Amino acid sequence: MKRLKKELALCCVLTMLVVMTGCTQAAEPAADPMGMAYFNYFDTVSYVYNYAGDSAETFEVRSAEVSDILSEYHQLFDIYHEYSGINNLCTINRLAGGEPLRVDEKLINFLLYAEELYQRTDGEMNILMGAVLRIWHDYRTAAGEDPSTAAVPPMEDLLEAAQHIDFSLLEIDAQAGTVRLTDPEASIDVGALGKGYAAEQAAEHLRKQGISGYVLNVGGNLRMIGSKPDGSGWVTGVKDPARPGEGFAAKVTLEDTSCVTSGNYERFYAVNGTRYHHIIDQDTLFPAEYCDSITVVTEDSGLADALSTALFCMSYEDGIELLASFEDVEALWIFADGTLRYTDGFGQLLTN
Repeated sequence: MKRLKKELALCCVLTMLVVMTGCTQAAEPAADPMGMAYFNYFDTVSYVYNYAGDSAETFEVRSAEVSDILSEYHQLFDIYHEYSGINNLCTINRLAGGEPLRVDEKLINFLLYAEELYQRTDGEMNILMGAVLRIWHDYRTAAGEDPSTAAVPPMEDLLEAAQHIDFSLLEIDAQAGTVRLTDPEASIDVGALGKGYAAEQAAEHLRKQGISGYVLNVGGNLRMIGSKPDGSGWVTGVKDPARPGEGFAAKVTLEDTSCVTSGNYERFYAVNGTRYHHIIDQDTLFPAEYCDSITVVTEDSGLADALSTALFCMSYEDGIELLASFEDVEALWIFADGTLRYTDGFGQLLTN
């Protein structure tokens, strides 16, 4: 077994409640100790929680398996670094405009899934937004390093980049196992899908072993596997965007599903007192302004991740219409004035 890239610790329930991050706060599950594994993939912090009462030895084996899966997808999806023996998204972007590139079947499957979501969301879930997102990323990074230089990207630069974001620029040949970006200025960015997709692959691996009572938190993307040993679910809190560090706007009880929140309060920078967050509306090429946060609950963590971004970039009315085309997907909108609106199914999940 590979040496784990992790810090492993057994700790009590109360310690676990303090450590958990993202959009969740778990209720006290039992008096038994739980295991925690720490990983650093996707440039974020991820955790595996063991509510099943597994021994330290068993938990170490299972968390190692999760680590291996997350590590593999982290390398495949990385747009900033390449790895020996792997043609990943960074490689595809670097060789844009060139010849078809042979890639791992797992990456082919992911890109086909992304293409399906692009079609089902009428283009709102678009991994070809890389050319535009890179501009905003560079301006946000520069502002973080020196706030006095904070500026808004020129519209002419954004409009030029927008000429290179159509999904048709990505050619996927599943039979040949190759991928090609036909435009040398096009680039892939899977920040709106990659973590959730990887979390779902890890969850499916555990599910196939009949494992229940585990929770994966991949950078705030939650995936609950089964339920607690007593058959109950986990209480999950949705942050109040106006006071993200002080409390929750709503709490829900969840089991055997995923929960993903997209909000305007995590990654942003300010220019002349105006905040510019990281979720970019491809129609305006500026940060989306329809709401302050969207929380999506559905079994597939990849789908939850994708829809939380897609819904964030459309009106509530259009979002409700989009959700009607999906089964077993629930959502909560939180608006700038503090108003909460949610699907009927989400309302049934609410708890005190």
